Amino acid sequence: MSRTRRPGPQPGAAMASSPWILVAAGVVVMVVLLVVALGSVRGRSTFPAAGPADPVMSLPHVPPTPTAVTPTGPSPVSATAAVVPGLSPRSTVLPARPTPAAPTPSPRGVARPVLPPTPPPTPPSAVTGRYSVPSVFDGGFIGEVLLVNTARTARGWTVRAVFPGGRLVTAWVEGAEQGVFRFDDGVFTYRSGFDLAPGQSLPVRFHIERAGARPVSCIVDGTPCAER
Repeated sequence: MSRTRRPGPQPGAAMASSPWILVAAGVVVMVVLLVVALGSVRGRSTFPAAGPADPVMSLPHVPPTPTAVTPTGPSPVSATAAVVPGLSPRSTVLPARPTPAAPTPSPRGVARPVLPPTPPPTPPSAVTGRYSVPSVFDGGFIGEVLLVNTARTARGWTVRAVFPGGRLVTAWVEGAEQGVFRFDDGVFTYRSGFDLAPGQSLPVRFHIERAGARPVSCIVDGTPCAER
């Protein structure tokens, strides 16, 4: 009677049926490799040997700072006041503008203004005049200024009389060459047409309406007229 031979297990069948065996073997191999790597790293030097130190730069010798002498004794100058090379040691702050000095009061305490000199008085005119009214009528009058030359030489003259609101009709000189006259805003003016000889006298007459017989003012060459 022949026996039937059972097939034995295949070599890779066990590993295929148990995959955790492959995982465990891989873990063991990785641990061994890690231990070997750590041992080789410890045998080496991590940092290179230190080289020669950097040379030290020497600073130039600075002489000691002089001390400032004051009346009470020397006082040390602060080391922070050293002057920077190439810069001016002077301050860049502009000086303040000087304050104007107050005026010195006078010894008496009151400043007196200096007045200009008084001009000398004007000498009286050589030609004088005397005012009168020879005739008065309804609505007007005839006025007269009698001129007299008191100088030793012949002189010209000018009569000026003010009659506010009046109206000049005419004016003339008795028995002599006529001059030039005008009437502006109540002001009557008569300028001589000839010079009076020394000691000579003559009347200047004028007809005026709508005004009083007495003028507000009457002058001959700047000198007030007298009245008669």
